[in-house]
Amino acid sequence: MQTHHWLLLAGGLIILLLGAYALILWRRVWRQQAERVNALNARNDRLGGDIRIIAQSLLDKQVPMIEGAIRLKVLLDNYQGPRNAALDVTILEFIYDQTAHIPTHQGWKDLSRAERKLHLRLMETLERDHRDEVEAAARALSNGPG
Repeated sequence: MQTHHWLLLAGGLIILLLGAYALILWRRVWRQQAERVNALNARNDRLGGDIRIIAQSLLDKQVPMIEGAIRLKVLLDNYQGPRNAALDVTILEFIYDQTAHIPTHQGWKDLSRAERKLHLRLMETLERDHRDEVEAAARALSNGPG
């Protein structure tokens, strides 16, 4: 065999090996994409279940209306699965926006009695004025967001 035949054979072998390596890398990419999709689906299933539980808890008055509305809004913000097109959750966003400035946990404890009373009055007003709307949204979500 002449030198150019050896070079052609070596070049063909290199191309074959690089093609095999590229296939291995693409299979790894495809597997990672499938794992990512599975993880996202599992996350959405978990969030959908959490949404149903909080919505039902709000309806059963096991969770305060303001807290339930805020929790539902945050869960829906993180949920990326299918949604019912007729689902209207603007009231949850409204409640969230109206109460976003209220401190929680230690911040609440650090407030003076007068400041706490002021925030409690706001929450009572929101609850009184928007309970029906929040409960309607919770009823729609009690079967899940999809």
